[in-house]
Amino acid sequence: MSLDPATVRRIAKLARIRVEAGDVGRLQGELNDILGWIETLSEVDVSGVAPLTGGAQIVLRLRADEVTDGGMAEAVLANAPDRVGAFFTVPKVVE
Repeated sequence: MSLDPATVRRIAKLARIRVEAGDVGRLQGELNDILGWIETLSEVDVSGVAPLTGGAQIVLRLRADEVTDGGMAEAVLANAPDRVGAFFTVPKVVE
């Protein structure tokens, strides 16, 4: 597949990229090189190769899904600039 200058200008317009008239030829060559590389890749025989669904094919460790309160309310509230009992207090925003 080969792109002509009109197609290059259309692609640039769709991508909202300003391309000066003198740069269309250079960009045309670069895009044609990219498309040539893609055509080369499409010639590779991948029959029998399983699709890769992730970057690493590892089994993740599972843990029990248990709901807890964390058990460290005092440690968390120690960071509060102001508190009342077991709660954070914040300035009133809505009147």
